[in-house]
Amino acid sequence: MKFPEEYGAEHLAGKDAVFECKVKAVKAPKPAEIDDELAKKFGADDLEALKKQISERLEQEYAGAARAIMKRGLLDQLDEQVKFELPESLVEAEANQIAHQLWHEEHPEEHGHDHGEIEPTDEHKKLAERRVRLGLLLAEIGQKAEVTVSDQEMTQAVMQAARQYPGQERAFFEFIQQNQAAQQQLRAPIFEDKVVDHIAENAEVTEKQITKEELEKAVEALDEL
Repeated sequence: MKFPEEYGAEHLAGKDAVFECKVKAVKAPKPAEIDDELAKKFGADDLEALKKQISERLEQEYAGAARAIMKRGLLDQLDEQVKFELPESLVEAEANQIAHQLWHEEHPEEHGHDHGEIEPTDEHKKLAERRVRLGLLLAEIGQKAEVTVSDQEMTQAVMQAARQYPGQERAFFEFIQQNQAAQQQLRAPIFEDKVVDHIAENAEVTEKQITKEELEKAVEALDEL
C-alpha cells in the first residue's frame, strides 16, 4: 500500500509499504441455534425463560405505546371541547420556551445561550396556547379529584432521572433537594399522567384491537403532530 502524502509520521508519508499478514482463521456468519445455550448468553436460565422475558418486554412496550396514543387522543378531545381565556403572560412565556428549545434542537452545535433573541412563530404560539390550556385544565381536574404525587413516586422519578448522570448521582440528588423548580419538573409529568388515568377511569372507554403494524404507524403519527 502507499501511505498518504499527509500521513502523520513524516518518514512514512507518501512512501510505499508492504505488510506481511498471517491469516489465523477465516469465519463466516451463520444463523444462531435457538436453544438453551443461546438463552444463557442473554442471562436467562433456559430458552423458555428467555421467551418469557421477551414476551413480557414486548407486552410492556405495546402497552406503553397504546397508552401514549390514548393520552394524545384524550388531550386532543379536551383541547377541542374546552375553551377559556388564557393568561397572556403564560402563553408568551411558553411560546418563548418552545421556540428556544426547538432552536437548540435544530442547532445542536450551540450549547450556550449567546445566540440573540429567538422570535416565536405563530405555530409556536398556537402550541403554547394548547399547552397552557391543557396544563390549567388538568391542574383544575386534578385538584378537584384530589390527585397527588406521593413521596415514593417522586423518589422513583429522581432515581430514574439520576441514571442519566452516571457517577454524579449524589450531586444530582443534592441538586434536586435544593431546587424547587427541578422538583416541579419531575413532579409535573407524574401528576399529568395520574390525572389522565383519573379521566380515563371515569370515561366510557371502548377497546380496539389493532395489528402491530397499525400500532407502529399510530406511534409514528404522534411524532408528526
